[in-house]
Amino acid sequence: MQKAAIVILNYNGKSHLQRFLPSVVDHSIYDVIVIDNASTDGSLPFLKTHYPDLKHYVLSENYGFADGYNRGLAKLQGQYQYYVLLNSDVEVTPLWDQNLIQWLDVNPNSAAVQPKILSFSNKQVFDHAGAAGGYLDALGYPYCRGRMLSYLEKDEGQYDQDVAVDWTSGACMAIRANLFHQLGGFDPLFFAHMEEIDLCWRLRNQNHKLHFLHKVKVFHVGGATLSRSNPFKTYLNFRNSLFTLKKNLTLSVFYRIYFCRVFLDLLAASVFLFRGLYGDSKSVIKAHVDFHGQKGKTQKPASQAQKVSNSKIKSILWEYYLLGNKKFSKI
Repeated sequence: MQKAAIVILNYNGKSHLQRFLPSVVDHSIYDVIVIDNASTDGSLPFLKTHYPDLKHYVLSENYGFADGYNRGLAKLQGQYQYYVLLNSDVEVTPLWDQNLIQWLDVNPNSAAVQPKILSFSNKQVFDHAGAAGGYLDALGYPYCRGRMLSYLEKDEGQYDQDVAVDWTSGACMAIRANLFHQLGGFDPLFFAHMEEIDLCWRLRNQNHKLHFLHKVKVFHVGGATLSRSNPFKTYLNFRNSLFTLKKNLTLSVFYRIYFCRVFLDLLAASVFLFRGLYGDSKSVIKAHVDFHGQKGKTQKPASQAQKVSNSKIKSILWEYYLLGNKKFSKI
């Protein structure tokens, strides 16, 4: 069995492959493999022409982030000890892959680890997708060290500690291959967004640890497939957040949290409407409607579950909007 594979999922991301694949090839010692979600933008001819020796697998249709990775990694099962999942719009740095894999080698209780993820457009600022490690508040809303809701902090070394986290970012994470497959990988029902939070929660429910490694830096563009202002992204985030709660909490705890979430999510829809973001407002409502229509497709609620989060924040919304705390270090 080989040590590790760096696996990039691509969908119509030729421009990102052109821009960022050179840094991955130059700075990586492990196999680089591209899984393609039936791209139509010339991604495959580009790979065949410029990277003829690079392994790639072509899927029959666009299965989204979740099932695209599932189907691609199924072809690699049993061949590698670790997977490094990497977005196509990420610039890496020297020794990045060796350090992530070394962390997992010397920390057997760690199921997955992510690096420090900074913004490609402003490399002094944390990126939205993962920043310095992901957490959940008591109601299941995600946030990060260095990223509270939409507020991004400047990286001044304030989070340069290796810590346990609630979730590691799908933009760049190293994970034990056997655990990925044992847990069934990402949930295909999610399609995209928050599938890594669900997987990480399932790992935590089995008493595995997740970590942030501060000495590795990568730079992420973000919004490569769906921009952050896209109403479909809003829909996926709200719906998939509910799926995550339903799957990973006991039924009684889920309903207690869900009643709070209904009120807060309706408030979010109202705020979107007030700001003229009609598509986002409708997306929040549709997320709840579709959640009830599709929740039977998820696995049964957990009989025993970890609490939502080990973090000290009860409500990120309370901290951010009512107390004005926009920095993780201030709470």
